[in-house]
Amino acid sequence: MTVVRSQLTLEFGSKAQVDAGERPGTTSSEHAEIRKLKREVSELRRGNNILKSASAFFAAELDRPVTK
Repeated sequence: MTVVRSQLTLEFGSKAQVDAGERPGTTSSEHAEIRKLKREVSELRRGNNILKSASAFFAAELDRPVTK
């Protein structure tokens, strides 16, 4: 338990130093922005895949001969 508490204290201390610009590293706000942007990229990729599938479907429909 003491080891865990010591580790957490070190991690929070290090994070605070990074946030204050005293140590190199990714700040908490930068980390949050990166997570947000990764989520956005994932959503955009999913949307692009849906659009690719839809365009392939409609392109196949246009290539079919018209029968009456």
